[in-house]
Amino acid sequence: MADTPPAPSAPQRSLPIRLNLDDSDSPSDVVDALFLGRFATGEQPHAHSTTLDRVKPEATLLPAGARVLRASKDDDRSALLAEGEGWTLLVSRWNRGADVTVTATDEELAKRILGEATDGAKDEPEPQPENVTMGFWHMSPRRGPHRTTRQISAGTWEEVRPHYAAPVAESMDRLMKVTPDSVAGRLLLLHGPPGTGKTSALRTLARSWRDWCQVDCVLDPERLFNDVGYLMDIAIGEDEGTAKGRWRLLLLEDCDELIRGEAKHTAGQALSRLLNLTDGLLGQGRNVLVGVTTNEDLERLHPAVVRPGRCLARIEVGPLSRAESVAWLGREEGVPREGATLAELFALRRGTPPADLPEPRAAGAGLYL
Repeated sequence: MADTPPAPSAPQRSLPIRLNLDDSDSPSDVVDALFLGRFATGEQPHAHSTTLDRVKPEATLLPAGARVLRASKDDDRSALLAEGEGWTLLVSRWNRGADVTVTATDEELAKRILGEATDGAKDEPEPQPENVTMGFWHMSPRRGPHRTTRQISAGTWEEVRPHYAAPVAESMDRLMKVTPDSVAGRLLLLHGPPGTGKTSALRTLARSWRDWCQVDCVLDPERLFNDVGYLMDIAIGEDEGTAKGRWRLLLLEDCDELIRGEAKHTAGQALSRLLNLTDGLLGQGRNVLVGVTTNEDLERLHPAVVRPGRCLARIEVGPLSRAESVAWLGREEGVPREGATLAELFALRRGTPPADLPEPRAAGAGLYL
């Protein structure tokens, strides 16, 4: 007679829970660890969570009848542990955002408590006609690839057009009118000296395309193309609130090292992954455009980046001529003979002569990169 196999043990019996602490752990770490106990043992085997980018300051994120078990607060984060009949809740808050997670004895209870805790807590400012929603991706040490959204002010193209030299404005005219049906090429390249208005043009483009394209700015592009997991989360993963079939434009600012001529040697596989996202297997079936700004001259860019058919647009954004600068400023005084960049013109309007301006810096050029 064959031996009867032993009955499988419950998960909580094969997973002993131990909490080891040392002086590197904060009170918030203890709250996080305590929260996992009932889920790990199987007492509350169901979990639901959500992330809120902006939370009303007065929102407690607690459902009615919650009993607070632990609460901690440090310089940049607070944690709160609460419980009710059959459920446990963890709230982690930072700046204006929050993560809310509920474990419960059954799935419906977890969903209900999460809904009650977050109901009406999201701070949604009144939409303004001049604003556009932009996403911002970064790799968080605690939470991995993370996307937040902000309302960014952007002028119409008619308002912004005088900020650019005539050839640039004509190229931007065509770009502003692009529709999903007229997309030809997946790479948008804006290159030119600092202070010429590349970032301003991209904000206006986000407003012009907002009916059909979500614009996301990647804050750490040097990490994006060197971390395959991060790249896959952005390129393949669906974004919350993004309708099916809606296009996305990923903005990568100041990527000089990535796309200059010697990039293949200095950036490893990063350039190859960028190109694969624009017209390779990685980009197939995905409505993804990639916008890159650089201060490099066109002659120094990698030939694979600028080859025909790859670029939706390739625009060199330079300074305005002297005549255009005088017309923009409304006077000749202080305008250099060779013309001026947008940043220099705004400085002249404020009363700062171009000769007194500091050397341009990629990190400090602000809205007029």
